[in-house]
Amino acid sequence: MHTLCRQVRFSVNPLGPVSEAGFNSYASKPCGDGLAVYLGLTVALRGRLDEQTGFVVNVSEIDRVVRGDIVPLFERKIRTDFQQARAIAMEDLFDLLEDSVKTLQRIFETVSVNRLILALNPFRNISLLWENGRMRTYKEQFEFAASHRLWNDKFSGAENFQRFGKCANPSGHGHNYILEVSVLLPESMEESGWIGRFQKVVEEHFLSIVDHKNLNLDVAWFSKVNPTVENIASYAWQCLVGKFGQVKLKKITVWENERTSCSYEE
Repeated sequence: MHTLCRQVRFSVNPLGPVSEAGFNSYASKPCGDGLAVYLGLTVALRGRLDEQTGFVVNVSEIDRVVRGDIVPLFERKIRTDFQQARAIAMEDLFDLLEDSVKTLQRIFETVSVNRLILALNPFRNISLLWENGRMRTYKEQFEFAASHRLWNDKFSGAENFQRFGKCANPSGHGHNYILEVSVLLPESMEESGWIGRFQKVVEEHFLSIVDHKNLNLDVAWFSKVNPTVENIASYAWQCLVGKFGQVKLKKITVWENERTSCSYEE
């Protein structure tokens, strides 16, 4: 079985006239006008390949359906609530995703909708997914800067440099890390101020410990553990698991650079 993912980007002007389609789907289509609400909806469809085309589904067909049947759902909600000065809550967004799943599943009968991911901005998204049952997730990225040196006293100097290369430099080196925290949301939760509280937990229990620090010297956990990106992900999990109240930690991902990352989950 294959899972095909396609992101459709669109913008909605909440108060002005209905946005025209435009001609640049890479930026967003509909294109919006002036200051508009930008969203990106990723559709993951799971199914068998069509023997004649080699497709799960033609991505141009996903684009057509999302822009023709799904974007209007979001546009109506955004424009109606903005014009009535009514806030759009997280539950409202999940309701829109639920309606989107029903619409997509009705149209794409030969495949299953595996996941919908709604990008609220480049660093934050929510999703509905089906792995072992239906799950609602929230994911947000944070940044921190830290230095480290990879070294194991059990190895000789030559062996350390052979295994770790430049990362064994005695003076160490630094990274601008990206921390991605993914949590499972309950079916109902107290929403007011939740994102701010979520961010505060990450700041107090992890970022404040590692940001602008020498991990080998300033963080006690790494005095006996090599601060690889793998171990940093494990440490972030230990710092944050069980700290979000009714919200359950699902996955930690640490990006060392744009090409290297490691995720940890139990």
